[in-house]
Amino acid sequence: MNVLTVNRSLASPVAFIILFFLGGCGGPQSILNPAGPSAHATASLWWGMFGFSALVLSVIVTLWLYAMWRKPKPLTVAQASRLNLRWIIGGGLVLPVISLSILLGFGIPMGYRMLPLPLIGQTPLRINVTGHQWWWEIRYPDAGIVLKNELHLPAGIPVDIHVTSADVIHSFWIPRLGGKLDMIPGRTNILRLQADAPGHFRGQCAEFCGTGHAVMVLAVQAHTVQDFKTWLEAYKHE
Repeated sequence: MNVLTVNRSLASPVAFIILFFLGGCGGPQSILNPAGPSAHATASLWWGMFGFSALVLSVIVTLWLYAMWRKPKPLTVAQASRLNLRWIIGGGLVLPVISLSILLGFGIPMGYRMLPLPLIGQTPLRINVTGHQWWWEIRYPDAGIVLKNELHLPAGIPVDIHVTSADVIHSFWIPRLGGKLDMIPGRTNILRLQADAPGHFRGQCAEFCGTGHAVMVLAVQAHTVQDFKTWLEAYKHE
């Protein structure tokens, strides 16, 4: 069996494995299919860390192969000590400092994009969300609207989700719009979300909260600004 035959025999399994894992990069709950600024920051952070880890892995594997295949050269005790010292300083001090500096320099700005920081000349819409076993209570305090298991948002406008829990710890998560945030009894946390465009999204409790955890799903609808105003007025008059 020649090299070409071996390569062809390996091509199908490798392609299947690649496609199998790429299948997790899409869908209604994929962080790699972002639909809002916070989610874009999450995806960028993920890809950045993935690329950096792949680079580190490649370098380590290359050094390991080099160490396995190279022909050792005779060294004196002093030469061996100096060589070991270089590896300790380079691999144990220089490499971690450079790696952590790169990751922090990239990660900190991405983290700021996920925070509910004050906006100049704009007040985000406030929505209160309370987690229950095993459903979501959605309140629009300015409009006096209360919903169950459905969340309506205006697209293109920042929304501050104030989350808490009525019983155990839950976790609010709409993967395509932003990161997850714990819902803790007696405490209110704030998560800022924004949808780039109108559409349907799926939310899910991301913290095991009992036997009904798997069915604690949130239906999310992002409207145009005008459609959202129309929905608010129509719902208030029901």
